[in-house]
Amino acid sequence: MVEWKASSNAGGNIVTAQAMYEGLWKSCVWQSTGQIQCKIYDSLLQLPSNIQGTRALMCAAIFLCFISMMVTVVGLECTTCMAEQPQQKSKVALAGGVIFIIAGVLALIGTSWYGHRVAQDFYSPSTPTNSRYEFGSALYVGWGAACLCIIGGGFLCCMCSDKGPSGKGPRYPPSSSAGGRDYV
Repeated sequence: MVEWKASSNAGGNIVTAQAMYEGLWKSCVWQSTGQIQCKIYDSLLQLPSNIQGTRALMCAAIFLCFISMMVTVVGLECTTCMAEQPQQKSKVALAGGVIFIIAGVLALIGTSWYGHRVAQDFYSPSTPTNSRYEFGSALYVGWGAACLCIIGGGFLCCMCSDKGPSGKGPRYPPSSSAGGRDYV
């Protein structure tokens, strides 16, 4: 998403003919006629450190989420992978949950760092009123996604680390086939 920060309408000099958006990979200008013009950033080394760092953190979070999904699928009770080793299967699902939490924390750090910089620039007296930016919708999506990753990873960790009375794996409610009826 391009809308990591959006042009602000704060101040007495409001121009609504165009809106400017900046993201991690490009910046766009939206005209009131409906046209959108985007420009990809020319040089990685000319970008501010917060954009470079946020790019790296978000790419790492996406990569870790992908890895975590693959690991978790192997460790879920409903899959047949490692079915003969229930304790190992539980540990694999637990590892997937931990990786989800790490990915969520990385995404939360990246979006919060970028958001802090936007707020810092907005309240800076040296920033002209007509070039101030506010939080864009991509920041809110990033914060929500990071929280969901952390919560989902926490659920996986809680379900997979809980041992039954025999100590042989996670406690799950007994599953019954066909809605509680056993057919022979």
